[in-house]
Amino acid sequence: MRIIAGKLKGYTLHLPQNKITRPLKDLVRESIFNLLIHSNKIAFRFEKSNILDLYAGSGSFGLECISRGTKNVIFIEKSKDIVKILEKNVQKLKAKENTNIFCSDAFNLIKKNIFKSKLNLIFCDPPFQDKNIEKLIELIFNKNILDKKGIIILHRNKTTKEKLPDYFEIIEQRTYGISKIIFGRILF
Repeated sequence: MRIIAGKLKGYTLHLPQNKITRPLKDLVRESIFNLLIHSNKIAFRFEKSNILDLYAGSGSFGLECISRGTKNVIFIEKSKDIVKILEKNVQKLKAKENTNIFCSDAFNLIKKNIFKSKLNLIFCDPPFQDKNIEKLIELIFNKNILDKKGIIILHRNKTTKEKLPDYFEIIEQRTYGISKIIFGRILF
């Protein structure tokens, strides 16, 4: 797995040897970033953005954001072994000053509202069997951590039928292999 664009383009990332995580494939990641940048519906700007990478794994999504000029990425990953790999990747890419890494459950940290400023983008990549997406979006809404123009990206299995709150507007949805990528925003 490698960084696909920006100032860190070409760097390879450390990945876990076991199957605890499901790394985001380069093709899917590249498609997500193309939509974020080039879609008229989204038109996201990475410069000076604050991004939350939930269920971060080895950090490929958040590190790609840093490569593209993001101000800060907060990584949340609950596996201590995977956090060690994430920390190695952050160190390898010399991205420590742009990152905060938390080894914790995503729900617990959002409940504590540890965020110093509003988030512009939340990437949510829980295990495919996780059925708490609606509760997660409700918590993000209730804690008011997302900027009013902020984007939430969900990475799910294409066969999963998500129950989403009425105030979550789907902007774009794409399928890549077994993955379904949902781009949305909260209607405040």
